[in-house]
Amino acid sequence: MLDKILIEKAHPIKLLITDIDGVWTNARIYYTAEGEHMKGFSYYDGMAVYLLAQAGIKTAIITSEDSPIVAQRAKKLKIAEEDVHLGIHDKLAVFEAILQRHNLTPNQVAYIGDDVNDFAPMQVAGLTAAPANTPVFSQLKPDILLTRKGGDGAFREFADMILLAQNWENRLP
Repeated sequence: MLDKILIEKAHPIKLLITDIDGVWTNARIYYTAEGEHMKGFSYYDGMAVYLLAQAGIKTAIITSEDSPIVAQRAKKLKIAEEDVHLGIHDKLAVFEAILQRHNLTPNQVAYIGDDVNDFAPMQVAGLTAAPANTPVFSQLKPDILLTRKGGDGAFREFADMILLAQNWENRLP
């Protein structure tokens, strides 16, 4: 059950901006002997992007890692290329640019992050969340501390809350 404040904050959301490492992944990087690295993603989070799109809510990515793996995952999920921002160290500047490009106000944007580099955009976004395993909960002070961990459907849990608050659960395929 969603509380009244969450419903009020979630109702105007038109864009969900997400960090990747620690949100879509378990914050681990796996290296092969050749130096290649791998990340694991949850299918639940991928389905969340689809469900959000069906409800008219866009997804954008801001991550500090410049990872071709993330670019490939975003492409597969049909996240607009101009909404995928890799290798970003000033997340607030990119957050503000995304809002301007989409002609949105902060209260129309949700943000999910897990670490100190997500602090600035989380202070501005209209609705915020962090995975259960965030190491800096007391600093981030998200609106919602999710029950799922990063890499285990945390993004999906947040997306589902937004969709539920906007009464989309009965209209989705």
